[in-house]
Parts: sequence; structure tokens; C-alpha cells
Amino acid sequence: MIGSSEQDFSIVAVDKFIQATRDSGYKGTSSAVAELVDNSLQAGATAIHVRITASEDEEHPIVLKVIDDGSGMDSRTLRTALRFGGSTRFNDRVGLGRYGMGLPNSSLSQAQRVTVHTWGPERSDVLRSYLDLDEIAAGVMTEVPRPEEVVRPSFINGSASGTAVTWSRCDRLDNRRISTLVRKLLLSLGRRFRHFLWGGVKITVNGDPVQPIDPLFLHPDARFNGATEYASFEREIPAAPGDASVTGIVRVTFSELPVNEWSKLPNKLKRERGIAKGAGVSIVRGGREVDYGWFFLSGKRRENYDDWWRCEIQFDPVLDEAFGITHTKQQIRPSAHVVEALSTDMENTARALNSRARKAHLSVKVAERLSSSEGRAAEKDSLLTPLPTKPRPRDKPVLESLKKDLSTPRDSGDGAPDGVEYRIVPKSLKDTCFFNYARDEGRLVLVLNPDHQFYKLVYKQLIESDEPRDVAMRTSIDLLLLAAARAEALLDGTEALKVAEQLRADWSDTLATFLAR
Repeated sequence: MIGSSEQDFSIVAVDKFIQATRDSGYKGTSSAVAELVDNSLQAGATAIHVRITASEDEEHPIVLKVIDDGSGMDSRTLRTALRFGGSTRFNDRVGLGRYGMGLPNSSLSQAQRVTVHTWGPERSDVLRSYLDLDEIAAGVMTEVPRPEEVVRPSFINGSASGTAVTWSRCDRLDNRRISTLVRKLLLSLGRRFRHFLWGGVKITVNGDPVQPIDPLFLHPDARFNGATEYASFEREIPAAPGDASVTGIVRVTFSELPVNEWSKLPNKLKRERGIAKGAGVSIVRGGREVDYGWFFLSGKRRENYDDWWRCEIQFDPVLDEAFGITHTKQQIRPSAHVVEALSTDMENTARALNSRARKAHLSVKVAERLSSSEGRAAEKDSLLTPLPTKPRPRDKPVLESLKKDLSTPRDSGDGAPDGVEYRIVPKSLKDTCFFNYARDEGRLVLVLNPDHQFYKLVYKQLIESDEPRDVAMRTSIDLLLLAAARAEALLDGTEALKVAEQLRADWSDTLATFLAR
């Protein structure tokens, strides 16, 4: 064609392509750095150091390096690694990489220049090559520069082999403060690479070790733990729908967070630990978290109670297409056959955990409200006839049945610490009484039967209500019942106790009969 050349019609306009790729794929600096960590792990690195330092360039004041002790690269491999789509492991399903886009794409998404140094045990020299946006835009750089041998830079550690990636003229980092970048990277890398950290890999950011963060709060070596495993299951899923010739294993684990202990934490701590607004499913590919969200649960609405359980899905890389993994390994778009294989069991488990969290929170609320009545009674106890200190045979079995319920002392408000401790415990009774009680030295325990009609029809509604009138009514009922139990606790004689217990049983049955509908 007249007036045209082959280069005018090349498939890719290199300068515009490079500029466009800067705006695609990566959610931020943490995700881009994670790509470099992926490469290090793929090269067999056991120690990876992220260094963020100040630059003399006022316009671009930060330089970021990722240095590892992996296998290093020869000249050809280095040039290939800096190409978009260049990879010696293209479509590899064993490690973390697949597409050959990670190094150049992630680097130029954050910086205008990326320089790579690499070295190996077979040679004493260090190879260096780079990509530079200005040179590409000016047409000066049309291919990856041939690596040159250079003197070992001072920032390279003493490992026999490894690679160092340097981002300079950084113009798209999430933050301009080094301390903020360090803090965010410590958290994001700790979560993304938790399984590798548990496996012995060491990652540091400006010398601070990255601590593994387990969103399930299960692993004993995680930064925060204390949850319990609730359920787990495996599914063998075809890589392609209707074709069972290639399959992969999907492992699903659910954990339950301890509502009783953690619901009382300050809101700031809940946010810092990832408890508040942390509901979701962690998607892990080949040991590396690639996404987090409300996956396979579209049939269930997300609620506040869902903050109190977690889920992790681990899948084999052979299922990449089935899970719709993106080349940046930050997002999944699962296919219909994967959703169908997992969603029913996952939604049922999520609903069960939601229900358990709801009940646990109600128990905490009940305990807090009962505590106010207990404190009121304890405050007034010194004005009454002292309770006998001698133990009675009838109290022992009641206290034994409440061992777990009484294991944690409750704050009794303004009651004197040396006085009588009052406790109110909802617990099913073996008989039809509305309440039972027990005394031991320095304590009076009132047991309310949730199976009794009065509890079901009246008391339950009062204990769950936030209306001031209902709260006042429930407190009055608590004190009325504590007074009845205390009066009976003053008795010691066998005959007197027998009469009192019969009277309590008859009163309870009569009350239930009157309330029956």
C-alpha cells in the first residue's frame, strides 16, 4: 500500500498498549507487589525482602524494591520475563504464574521504570535489564534491552542466587508516605501469602517480618486466632462442564468466631482484627489468596450476624477456567457448574452459622441484662438476714448441673465484692417448675426454666426487648424471683424444704395452666 509501512499496521501499537495496561488489572500497590512475590515463590525463594526507601527525585519520592533468594535467571530468561506475555512457564498449572504478564504489567502499573537484577550460583556476574515508559513512548525502546553484566549493587544480599526488582519514578503508588505503604503491605501480604508463611517462607517489609493473617481465625500461628472449625468438605469438580476427564479438588472450610468473648471487644479492635464488616469467603488458588467476597452465597442475603463466621475455598490451579481466574490473580468469575456444585451446601452452612451467631448474641444480651438485676440484688443484700453458710445436700446437684454456666464470674454492678453474689441462669429443668435455685457460700443462683409457659409467653419477650418499659418490667420480675429464691434459701430443715419445694412446684404448674392457650 502506498505511503504505509508494515509497522503502521502492527497488531499492537506498543507505546499506546503500554500506557493502556497501566490502567488495567491491578487494584492497587499491594496487589502489584504481590505479583512480584508470586514470581519469587515460583523461583523457589525462601526469603523475600520488600524495601521502600526515599528517592532524591522530588516528583517521585519513593523507590520500591523486592529482593529474593530464588534461583535467578539467565540472560534469555530475564529478557523473556520483561516481555508482556513472555514467560518460560506459560500456562503452567503447578506454580503461581501462568500468563507471563505479572512482572512488566504489575511494575509499570505503579512506576515508570522497572529495573531487574538477577544472579545465580553458576556465575559471579549480575545481569541487569529494564523497561522505561519514556523510552517506549519516544520510540527509543522497541524491544527488551539485552541484559548487561554489572557490578553487584550494594542493596543485593549475600544469597548465592536471586532476583531484585526495582520500581523507580513511582507515580501510581497508593500512598506517598513510606510508613503507610509499609503498614498496608504487612497486612495485605500477610493475608495473601499466609499458607506460604506457615510453610516456612520469610517475607519482610523494611525489615519488619510479615505475620500470617488468617481470615478464618483458626491457625494457631496466625496474627489473630481463637475461632473453631465448624464444617469442612471436599468436592471433585470437572475443569470443563460435562467433561470428567480433567478434574480438580475444591476444599471448603467454615469457621465460627467466639461471640461470647469477642462481641465485648471495643469496636476499634474489631475493625483492626478484621471482625467487623469482615463477612465473606476467601478464595485460595495454589496456596495464595486471589479473591475475597460473597461467593457461592447469592441465595442468602448478607447480614450483620455473618461477621461471626468465615469460609475459605481452596482449589487446584487446574480449575482456573472453571473459577474464572484473571491473569492478575485478584478476582474470580466462577462458571455455572462450579456455582451449582458448591452453592447449596455453602448456603445451608452459612444459614446455620448465621442462626448460631444470632442465638449467641442473644445469649450475650440476656447475660448483660440479667447482670443488672444481679447487681441490684447484690447491692441490697447487706440489708437482709444473712444467708446460712452451711451447705445443704439439695443444692449440690443443682450447682453441678450449672458448672459450665457458672465457670465465668459475672460483673455484679455495684454490689459489694465481699457480699453475696447473685446469678440468674436460663436453663431447662428436669421438672415443670418455672424456677429452681441453689445456694453455696457467698452465692445464690436462680435457674429460670425456658420451657415453662411464663418464660415462653412473657419473660422471653421482655428479655429481648430494648423498650425502657419492658426492661423495667423484666428487672422487677427478676427481683421478685430472686426474692422468692432467697426466702427459700434461708430454710434448712428437711420438712420445711419439702413443703417449700412442693409449694414452688404447685405454683409453677398453676401458673402454666392459667397461661395455657
